[in-house]
Amino acid sequence: MTAAALAFGLMSPAHAAPPPPATIRTLTATTAGPLTGPKAPPKPTSLEITGKEFESKLVLDAATQRQLFDRMLSEVSWLTGARPQTVAPAANRLGPKYTVTVLIKDEPFQVYELFPLAKGGPRAHRPGRQPQGRGSDGWFYGRLSMGESLRVSGVPLEPKPDVLSGGIGGGIGEQVDVDELDPVEGVNTLLSEMRELMMLNGAVLVVIMIGLGGIAFLIRRKV
Repeated sequence: MTAAALAFGLMSPAHAAPPPPATIRTLTATTAGPLTGPKAPPKPTSLEITGKEFESKLVLDAATQRQLFDRMLSEVSWLTGARPQTVAPAANRLGPKYTVTVLIKDEPFQVYELFPLAKGGPRAHRPGRQPQGRGSDGWFYGRLSMGESLRVSGVPLEPKPDVLSGGIGGGIGEQVDVDELDPVEGVNTLLSEMRELMMLNGAVLVVIMIGLGGIAFLIRRKV
């Protein structure tokens, strides 16, 4: 009897202690570290502009010329996944071509061709052959600000006063000089045009009054 009791006493603790799976799972999750999501796509770091009108390429760096870089990038970034808007114009209607290359850490990423002086408005071309592989070829209507964006970046283009821009820094190209627009001269021109319009309206009113008076006189004679 005594031996049986001792054997039962030795066996009971072994049955009373279940394995700790929860502790093991907790330690496994802790040592695995936090979950990480997908990495964000790399951002462009610089732009290169080339053309036949100038020998060396123009380089816009995102770190040192942020405003100028962002302005030029906005002219081409929307072309990446856009659906083509038009067919290829005739070559004699395109004018000079300027190639814009988007780089990521000095590696070409995207290439676009801009035609700011095309007849009928600026045009943009997305070549099918890209540095990262083959894509879809497409032609687009460019933004009206394309020429000014290229000009302030250093491309030798004539300024267009109808496309206004704020100050763009960066140490390259030519800034748009908004001081060329004289507000006093603009007000004087507006007042002069309003004066001419009022005089014209007055002359038309006088002619109408004379006509009505003549009609009234003829009616009175007949009566």
